[in-house]
Amino acid sequence: MSHGPLLSTEELSIRLGDPDLVVLDCSVNLRQDADSGFVAEPMSAAWEQGHIPGSRYCDLTNDLSDPNSDLRFTMPDAEHFGAAMEAMGVGDDSTVVLYDRRFTMWATRVWWMLRAFGFDNAFVLDGGWRSWSSEGRETATGPTGPARQASFSSAPRPELIATVDHVLAGVDDQGTCIINALSPENHDGSDAVYGPAGHIPGASNVYAVALVDGETHKYRPLAELQAEFAGAGVAAADQPIITYCGGGIAATSDAFVLSMLGYKNVAVYDGSMSEWVLDPARPLEV
Repeated sequence: MSHGPLLSTEELSIRLGDPDLVVLDCSVNLRQDADSGFVAEPMSAAWEQGHIPGSRYCDLTNDLSDPNSDLRFTMPDAEHFGAAMEAMGVGDDSTVVLYDRRFTMWATRVWWMLRAFGFDNAFVLDGGWRSWSSEGRETATGPTGPARQASFSSAPRPELIATVDHVLAGVDDQGTCIINALSPENHDGSDAVYGPAGHIPGASNVYAVALVDGETHKYRPLAELQAEFAGAGVAAADQPIITYCGGGIAATSDAFVLSMLGYKNVAVYDGSMSEWVLDPARPLEV
């Protein structure tokens, strides 16, 4: 698996059954709720009804989020994250492949988290469940057997996670490129689906959903993606870049692509708009 962090369905099909391989379905359903905006629901039931053979369901909403945070999907501490990985059979010697059923951004969230805790042997399945199932590849139903014993050693990389202070500093620094991964309508202020419409001052917009093909969910050609980010103001390979969205999920798809394109100084604003709007003193542009 030496083709960068993006893995094809054909490559995965060849490796299925390898003893060091751990395949995780990271899907989450965001259901719109009239009272609370969005409700995050695990998709374990969908996984049981059909999944890549040998895969496990990875519950981002519960197992991989900080239980003490008021914000949804906040990064947990190293101990919490490591324990969750070990429970799924992910250890230091594992090869991890991540996929989802929702435009790949849930898979990239777990990929980014693994990187942030020092684990690099992880890959994102190009096209996710949509491509795997539509290509007629082997699927399974019901539970997977017990996870193998695993030991996960965390080596945190705090530079991959931006805090609100980092973002505030970036707003005042013309050398930092801030990128909003939400929709153009949310960015320009015409749609407030994900909370108050508008964007962090100075931010450009590269919509995470548009990074993948709408039918296959595979990432668009790298040349097209490069042009998208160049149009958003991304220039030098070592330029400081911060991506954000509503809750730190879609932002990781932008960050994943930037990493594939060779950009070295990329951080995801974990709190994203969910945190930014808690303080009315923090400005928004429309």
